[in-house]
Formats: sequence, C-alpha cells, structure tokens
Amino acid sequence: MAKPGGDLARKGALQLIQGVREGRSLGDQSGALRSLPVADQARAARLAAETLRHQGRADQVIEAFVNRKPAPQIADVLRLAVVEMLELGAPGHGVVGAAVDLTRTLGARGQAAAGMVNAVLRKAAAFPDWATLPPQPLPEWLRGPLVDAYGDPVMRAIEAAHQRGAPLDLTLKPGATPVPGAEALPTGSWRLSGPAQVSTLPGFEAGDWWVQDAAAALPVRLLAPAAGEVIADLCAAPGGKTLQLAAAGARVTAVDLSPQRLRRVTENLTRCGLSAELVPSDVLDWRPATLFDAVLLDAPCSATGTIRRHPDLPFIRDGHGIAELIELQTAMLDHALSLLRPGGRLVYATCSLIPDEGEVQVAEALERHPGLAVERPDMPGIALPGIEPDWITEEGGLRLRPDFWPGLGGMDGFYLARLRKPV
Repeated sequence: MAKPGGDLARKGALQLIQGVREGRSLGDQSGALRSLPVADQARAARLAAETLRHQGRADQVIEAFVNRKPAPQIADVLRLAVVEMLELGAPGHGVVGAAVDLTRTLGARGQAAAGMVNAVLRKAAAFPDWATLPPQPLPEWLRGPLVDAYGDPVMRAIEAAHQRGAPLDLTLKPGATPVPGAEALPTGSWRLSGPAQVSTLPGFEAGDWWVQDAAAALPVRLLAPAAGEVIADLCAAPGGKTLQLAAAGARVTAVDLSPQRLRRVTENLTRCGLSAELVPSDVLDWRPATLFDAVLLDAPCSATGTIRRHPDLPFIRDGHGIAELIELQTAMLDHALSLLRPGGRLVYATCSLIPDEGEVQVAEALERHPGLAVERPDMPGIALPGIEPDWITEEGGLRLRPDFWPGLGGMDGFYLARLRKPV
C-alpha cells in the first residue's frame, strides 16, 4: 500500500516539473521515471505536460485564493492539482487529498503549507471561469518578435493552439491500411485524436506507418522524390523524412551528427522494412564522392514551432543562442547546395516560427547564389494537396503555423521552401 504522498504518477509529474524549472526538458528526463510502472510513467508525463501547458491559467486561479505567492515547490503542487481538476476533470476530493499528502512530503516547509494547500484547492475546485481564462502567453523573448512578424491577433491564436496541445499524426507507407479511427488530413497525413499507446496500435509492428506531425511530413512531399533518385537527408534524425524518402523508392543517404539518434532511425527503418545509408557526421564536414539529385535539409533551429507538443520549451529557453543557430543554418544551406548536381533541387525546412530562421534565410540565399530559384508549392508539377494560398510566402516558401486547421486540431509551426540549382 502506498504511504501518504505516495501517489506515484503525481510524485513523478512533480519531479518532472521541478526538473524543467532547473532547465531540463521533459524528454531529457525520461530516465528519471524508470522505477515507476509503465502506466504511471505515462500518466506522470501527461500530468507534467498539461500542468506546464496551463500554468498561466492555473496561476490566475491560485492567485485568487492566496495572500502571498507560494514557495516554488508548493506552487507546483497547487498548479498540478488545479490543472488535474479543472482541465482534466479529475474529482476534486481525491485531487485535494493527494495534493495535501504530496505537500507534506516536501520537508518542514511542506508540513507548514499543507493547511493552506487544502484550503486553496477546495476553493479552486469550484472555480467557475476556467474555460474563459486566456491561454498562457509565450515568454517575451519569443512573443515580441512573433507579434512583430504576425500581429497580436495571430499571436493570441497561436497561444490558444499551444494550449490545445497536439493530436497524434501518422504517415502511411504507400498502400498501407490506415489505423482504425484515424482521420485523413487534407495534406495526406492521418490523425488520431485522444491519448494512444503508439506501440499497440494496429500496423505498428508491421511497419505500416510512423509518427510524424502533418507539418513535418510536408518537406518531403514538397521535394517530391522519385524512385531511383539519389537523395541526401541532412540532419536526418529522428528519421521520419528518411522513411518518407525511402518509401518513395529513393536511394537515401541520411546524415546526422548523433550516432545515438541514428540508431533510432535504424530501428524505424527496420520496423518499416525500408533501407537507407546512415552516416554519423557533422553535415558541414561531410563531402560525399558524388553529387545528389536532391537534398533535404531540416536544419537545426529554435524548435519554436513545436511548443504545442513540447510545452516545456518556453520554460527552458531564453532566446540565447538563436543568432548562432541562424549562422549555422546559413552555413548548412550553402553547404547543402554544394552537394547538388546542376539542376538539382533542395528543400530547406525548419520547425521554427521565427522568420529569420525561415523566410529570411531563403531570401538571403537567393541573393548569395545567382541563378538559384524558388519553386512555389502551387506551381504546375508540384501543386501540393491541402495547401491554402495564404500559407505561401512572398519569396515562394510555405509558412505553417499552429493556429492553422483550428477545426482539425492544428499543426506544428514550420517553414519550408523548394530551391532549384541552376544548370
């Protein structure tokens, strides 16, 4: 029998949240919960993610019932409980009791705060206006530039999309049967709503599909690989795009700096019955013997387009290092173009909402490389299905945002552009 405060999933969630406060991502902390049963690991991860996703709203509720700001650990217990009750619909009496027990495990300060936690959460359980509270704003280092780029109404819509989280998107191998209950999306991906254990879904073991956000699947569709083409996938891990290229019959060389991340690509290729050459290397140091018909560069970036599925990101980043990332993207884009045969094509992509990592990169590449041309996603011979005209940018790329497809569940933020090297 669990001792007081021994709710394993809640304790695990609190541990994850506190790790985020210390600058560690949720993904980097996966090993911290290995001692828990698998079901509790999954529940802890979900509770932590939802608490971070709704922290701003939870704080507004808590502030209505406290006289002074709680200590950080106590505040996290309160937030966890408020989100579990008001967002996830857990019965208040059970959540309040568990939160009080959990508070008492936090040393002398927790023992002293247990009564306050009990009183605050009993009132919070009946808070009537949860649904109308505004979503958590992005930190100013990111919000300011995005408001400048898109305007405040769009920024509020993006923040609302982040609050809703992300469904599970799948990319199917050609001819594979969709997972029962999955919905076809306009761009060719398939979407499952609600929680799901990926490894138990029909078709997983057979390798009929892989998990890939609908936006992340578009760079390969824009590249339009043909059977037999020789294609490089640069910065390839975790490998969704490598799988797409291989499934189209291309001869793929996947390059990534991390051998460990490439092992995951190998596992997915094996599961799906596909093949590619994997090269552990710094992309900038890699110089193959022959040139490629096409290159896909999914460049390292701020990952600000993935916040709806990584709600910890705003808490562990402060904008530091983005200038260096932009310099790296520029160098990688120039290097990737040098790997193309004359007349070859390249798709540049980043999962960032920041125009300096997307639109500006391509506009400046066109200035640096005479004869380089953008091939718009609506031009004859490409015409990507499901693309809205206003997603196409001035320079001919494709800007995707989390607030797109609000009735379908949104998409990650992405930028992509297809470039043609002169003959």
